[in-house]
Amino acid sequence: MRKLLEHQVRRCGLNKLIVLSNRAPFVFKGENMHITKAARAVSGLVSALEPITGACGGTWVGWGGRVAGESRVGGRVAVPLDRPEYTVREMVFSRQEYQRYYHGFANDCLWPLFHCFLEKAVFDHDYWQSYVRVNCKFAEAAAAEADGDALIWVHDYHLTLVPGMLRDMGYRGQIAFFCHIPFPPLEIFSALPWGEDILRGLLGSDLVAFHLNGYVENFLRVVEKQLQAGIDHGRGRIDRGERTVRVRALPIGIDYREFEAAARREEIRRRAAEIRRRVGVDRLVLSVERLDYTKGIIEKLQGIEEFFSSCPQHRNRVAFLQVAVPSRTEVQTYADLRSSAEEMVSRINGLYASNWSTPVKYMFKAFNRDELVAHYCAADVCLVTSLRDGLNLVAKEYVASRVAGDGVLVLSTFAGAAEQLSGCLPVNPYDRVDLAEKINKAVEMAPAEQKLRMATLQQSVRHYDLNWWWQGVLAGLARNTGSPAGAGKGEGPLAAGEFVPKRRPDG
Repeated sequence: MRKLLEHQVRRCGLNKLIVLSNRAPFVFKGENMHITKAARAVSGLVSALEPITGACGGTWVGWGGRVAGESRVGGRVAVPLDRPEYTVREMVFSRQEYQRYYHGFANDCLWPLFHCFLEKAVFDHDYWQSYVRVNCKFAEAAAAEADGDALIWVHDYHLTLVPGMLRDMGYRGQIAFFCHIPFPPLEIFSALPWGEDILRGLLGSDLVAFHLNGYVENFLRVVEKQLQAGIDHGRGRIDRGERTVRVRALPIGIDYREFEAAARREEIRRRAAEIRRRVGVDRLVLSVERLDYTKGIIEKLQGIEEFFSSCPQHRNRVAFLQVAVPSRTEVQTYADLRSSAEEMVSRINGLYASNWSTPVKYMFKAFNRDELVAHYCAADVCLVTSLRDGLNLVAKEYVASRVAGDGVLVLSTFAGAAEQLSGCLPVNPYDRVDLAEKINKAVEMAPAEQKLRMATLQQSVRHYDLNWWWQGVLAGLARNTGSPAGAGKGEGPLAAGEFVPKRRPDG
């Protein structure tokens, strides 16, 4: 895949790539400008962007995890340290910026707002001022790294002001923005006091991309209403005077072949068999997610309790493995969520344990790639219960790991991936009875139906993989051309409308 990607980069004429994200792809240790250790960060964003950054020999601007007395733009670090392929320009936050910009505005305001949890959004003017300052520092760092023909590719809700700031600094090269979370409807977004500033920041881009056409339509409607801009809804274009901003749906894929190959490795198969032996039941149901209120872990546990209550025949033959990946552990809201989840696990196990065997196995930790794939291989069912999710890559990873063609994916209708993965069992995570019924259907599903559904799922995940996403991004960004948002089959390199149906703005 690396050679193919390098060929695509050359074909698109992409001479220099500057990637911006809040988190750098490595976590750095060291004093001042001297880096002594660089540990690769584990995230879907890193997995998706690192190959293309390496293929370009590009520069990635991001926070490497270090907090100092004063914020600064750190030095350039060639990574990986032992075999450099690209450069990281490190951002170092002050403690106050870390609290106000990252935990404050980004995660206490924009995160709940964009996920339509309006009641959880905190609108604080000090948070906003810190957000502006940090975005300005990222823009300055990007401008210092870029030259006239560089593509600056900005990622996610932490850095929405950067494209507009770069234009104000006089940068005239290509700028693209990718939003990895949902974009809310007008009725939600309009509550944000600084909404127009964020829209103007995003519209400094030549291309603004989201996972789904629903998010595209929400964004276009918000821009049309709040900025009175000229909008071509059918072609996904926004008129900005001398510039035209393209808005597109580009759902990210995974490296299907990497997960498939890992699932076939003998050591992974042995580890999967060991997991099954230790659990010791006929059917294993797996969930993996960050411990975040948007992921629906409480609602899931309510559905599991309903399942054991209404399906007593499964009490000794079905077990659930919940992997809760630590997230924002120092924030009280997340600490409270962890306590609530662990109390519910204890209650369910107290009610339905048998012979000292617990029906819900709970782990509060992150897995490396091999361990994750081993658990995907071990599980008969993958249960994803997001209350709101931009896409959800766990669902795709599970599908790619099922090399025997069996297994069942139970997927929330509120996860963006549900629009692509038509072979799943759709579930409403707010309805505990529906959850219990879908779990029951999944664990009792006949092998023939499993294989039929999984074949459909794998066809989609295999075709619309990470390489497909790279091709679309490179075509759309490097030349600022390609199919408009929601284009149908044959209208461009992406033809996203083949599987992401045009629909009304969602809530």
